Amino acid sequence: MATTAGEEADPSGTEPDTDASGGSGRSRKWAALAVLPFLAIGVGNVVLILLQGLEPLWGFLILPPILFCSVLAYLVFSTDFLEGRT
Repeated sequence: MATTAGEEADPSGTEPDTDASGGSGRSRKWAALAVLPFLAIGVGNVVLILLQGLEPLWGFLILPPILFCSVLAYLVFSTDFLEGRT
């Protein structure tokens, strides 16, 4: 197999795994399944705070960090950021 000046040869001789959707469909599904329980626990805590009769401000103060951490975890898992870091 000949390579041009702009291409580098793959030392293993195998092509990367990609499917018709770009190979990220499985990663996105796995990421959503990994993050969903933690998001549900966080939103459940906000609901419990609101149902206990505390000021609604406390529920809305806790919600942004929960959403931020969930989105950050989803991005990390869906892009395989941790792949090859061991």
